[in-house]
Amino acid sequence: MLQTEYDPTARRVALLKKMTRRALRGFETGLGLALGPARALGGRLRYLSPLPRRFTGAYSSFDDAIAAAQKAGRLAGYNHQEIAPVSFDAMCKVAPWDYPVLFWLARLRGETEGLLDAGGHMGTKFRAFRGLLDLSDTFPWVIYELPEIAEAGRRRAAEEGITQLRFIDDLSVAPVLPVFLGSGLMQYLDRPLSNILSALPRLPPHLILNKVSFRRDGKPVVTLERIGNAYVPYQMRDEASFVQDLERLGYEQADRWSIPELSHVIDTHPELGPSESAGFYFRLNRPAR
Repeated sequence: MLQTEYDPTARRVALLKKMTRRALRGFETGLGLALGPARALGGRLRYLSPLPRRFTGAYSSFDDAIAAAQKAGRLAGYNHQEIAPVSFDAMCKVAPWDYPVLFWLARLRGETEGLLDAGGHMGTKFRAFRGLLDLSDTFPWVIYELPEIAEAGRRRAAEEGITQLRFIDDLSVAPVLPVFLGSGLMQYLDRPLSNILSALPRLPPHLILNKVSFRRDGKPVVTLERIGNAYVPYQMRDEASFVQDLERLGYEQADRWSIPELSHVIDTHPELGPSESAGFYFRLNRPAR
């Protein structure tokens, strides 16, 4: 019904609704501020719990995180053969967040021959993807890893009779390959990705990066992730800085996908809130040097 006359009742109802919404917003804000210290306290108390924690501590750098793990008498960092087999079988299976990576690898397959799999563990993605991609027996799949993980990967590939995999732990011997794959690399990397790319003999035309962890407030933090008996620095980055680092090398972001399943809260620091996880495809928009 078209209302043409002044209706004081309707005005009072509308005003009451507006005041209620404001009061609720104020209550939610105040409640959040009040619960913040309680969440922080609850998180710190988890240091005393005998129950295992996946993520422990919040540090400003990789070095600080490693030092904290060492001080606690823990096996610190990823470069240990003892943790190479941890979750290996699970990582060799295709996960839902792998499909954007498979999409881009399949789309680029016709114009690329070979890839560098940085942080590729013992060849988990090769094993997960080989049944879904048209890879020839001569397709070069080169894995760059930490020395202990690379050595464990060589042994495992030899035991399984896999000849396509090559493991390196020195970028100076990396071959020139068109695709750089980093699936689960960035959270464990102790430097900007541009440092890795610049150490290659030539910038790869294509970058496919997956499971990159970010802080929603843009303030990077490093925590310690428990992997087997080791505590490994795990970095949650600032997305804008991450993208700008690659743009300075001449890369252009062509695709981005969110991975809400890989959002994490640091057990001992829940007040920092959940992280975000995303994947990317970048292409070089200038001739590779």
